[in-house]
Amino acid sequence: MEETKLFLITYFAALLGVVPPGLVNMTVAKTCMKHGEKSGIFVAIGASIVVLIQALLAVFLAGYIFNNPFIRNVLLRAGLVIFIILAIFFFVKAQNGSHIDAQTEKTNANSIFKGILVAALNVFPIPYFVALATALNIGGDVSYDWFLMITFVLAASLGTFTTLYFYVLSFQKIHSKTAIFSKYSNYFMAILMFVLVIITLIRIFYY
Repeated sequence: MEETKLFLITYFAALLGVVPPGLVNMTVAKTCMKHGEKSGIFVAIGASIVVLIQALLAVFLAGYIFNNPFIRNVLLRAGLVIFIILAIFFFVKAQNGSHIDAQTEKTNANSIFKGILVAALNVFPIPYFVALATALNIGGDVSYDWFLMITFVLAASLGTFTTLYFYVLSFQKIHSKTAIFSKYSNYFMAILMFVLVIITLIRIFYY
């Protein structure tokens, strides 16, 4: 019963955590536009694999990271540098224009690695899962309950994949507007990265 409760809470927390437009889900949408639905699903799979690792790391850091200003600042500063680089990248890409590529098996295979890379660059889920693991008292003791940890990690990954899959399905419903999306998505991503830069700066200097 405890495991079921843990799974459901973590699953829906992860699912809702990916709903707002962000780096990973917008990458899924952009991949659907350029390479098709199947490639978008592969990106979602790759991102969900990384979430497994991030959630497991969060369990070990629970109860420690928020009490250690040095580690918190390192993560925030690393995220700041990444977001600045990505903001520049997407703005330059938007200036150069975009096009829709044909879907190939190689594209589908590479999409998994794209999902892994994008999710690895997104450091925000780690403190999110740390807070969640702390609230659920996962990894709070010296002797870890590995069954609870595995339940937590799997629920986090599956919840993330569910939301990303909904992004794939939603994108298919607006497929006729891909030209508009193609034109402005990179600008949107650049603006999003800029907003994340501001948020990160605020968290660095005021928290």
